[in-house]
Amino acid sequence: MTVLSTMFTFRPLDPLKDAELLHGWVTHPKAAFWMMQDARLEDVERTYMEIAADEHHHALLGLLDGEPAFLMERYDPAHRELVGLYEPEPGDVGMHFLVPATQAPVHGFTRAVITAVMARLFEDPATRRVVVEPDVRNKAVHALNAAVGFVPEQEIRKPEKDALLSFCTREGFERAVAA
Repeated sequence: MTVLSTMFTFRPLDPLKDAELLHGWVTHPKAAFWMMQDARLEDVERTYMEIAADEHHHALLGLLDGEPAFLMERYDPAHRELVGLYEPEPGDVGMHFLVPATQAPVHGFTRAVITAVMARLFEDPATRRVVVEPDVRNKAVHALNAAVGFVPEQEIRKPEKDALLSFCTREGFERAVAA
């Protein structure tokens, strides 16, 4: 695990207080795969208020030195996102993450973020594997996923995209970050 990834902390996202920040992140051209390019501030508030009220979906802000640095979502794939698209196993946890665009990119930052996100998910002893479903065209995130131990399973058709269903076990993550 990188030194940078151990410096991150997490806090629950506040849909109203954090909406303006998130709006800038999710509507930026770099966040095209987040599929909120045309969202208004009210749309972002509503989306994250729905997540905050959902027992099967949670949003967290990742902080660096106390400042928001990225967005992390954790969901139960038996109840959200992937219902009917694969057979969930006990201990499956779904994940999304978003690193906002910046004028001064830091080499290795996004990899440190995904490493921290995965470490956070595996802090829960009930988590056996993490499930992701990124757009098949998102080659950058496929490379990041592979770097932390994800193994692609198959392409699936979701209502909003063609996705690459991939899994990462606790052991696969530990091997990847130890390498």
